[in-house]
Amino acid sequence: MTWIKICGITNLEDALTALEADANALGFVFYEKSPRNVHPEIVHRIVAQLPRTVEKVGVFVNRDAGRAVEIARHCGLTAIQIHLQLPASPAPTIPVLAVASQGTRMYLALPAGWLLSDAPIRLNLASLTAPGHPFDALFLDSGTPESPGGTGMTFDWEKVAPRVQELRQTLHIVVAGGLTPANVTEAIRILKPWGVDVSSGVEASPGKKDPEKVRAFIRAVRNTEKNNP
Repeated sequence: MTWIKICGITNLEDALTALEADANALGFVFYEKSPRNVHPEIVHRIVAQLPRTVEKVGVFVNRDAGRAVEIARHCGLTAIQIHLQLPASPAPTIPVLAVASQGTRMYLALPAGWLLSDAPIRLNLASLTAPGHPFDALFLDSGTPESPGGTGMTFDWEKVAPRVQELRQTLHIVVAGGLTPANVTEAIRILKPWGVDVSSGVEASPGKKDPEKVRAFIRAVRNTEKNNP
């Protein structure tokens, strides 16, 4: 079954809508420049009213990694998702974060373009995804230095597909970036990911979900599974 995360949750109503529609995880963005940024106290109150079985993911950029564990514990989150940006030097922070976050899942998110970038970036990526890495999944997004995620744009799925196939040997792969109810089936067909992650593609406005789009997105994913067992 494809893991589905509805990201950019800012209120309890949207969280419950996503769960009723059969989402596996909810994402809360802790990045001040994002229109979906939400205060930890609000997340704490939302999480307190959610089932224990749903995954609650805190989304951070690499420079906020030091705050991630503290916020995750305060809010009752079950996973930490770190977005890497260019220029980035994640080596010092990621191991520290991995140790400090024992008992909390670790997700790494990065621009899909990194998979096709120059040698230094590829080498850095190889070190982060080598056997023994601390991550439970790798999220591929269409982020830019200005916008780590939530851009509403897709990346070239066909172009990165061979590299994704390699990474699937050691990592769960989650596709993000510009997904909608209309295109998620195609993304799954091409990349065969472990999971999908959507934010702007199911919104009425930044930070507010459209219930019908949320239901349509999850229905599209589940129908794809039925048609491609």
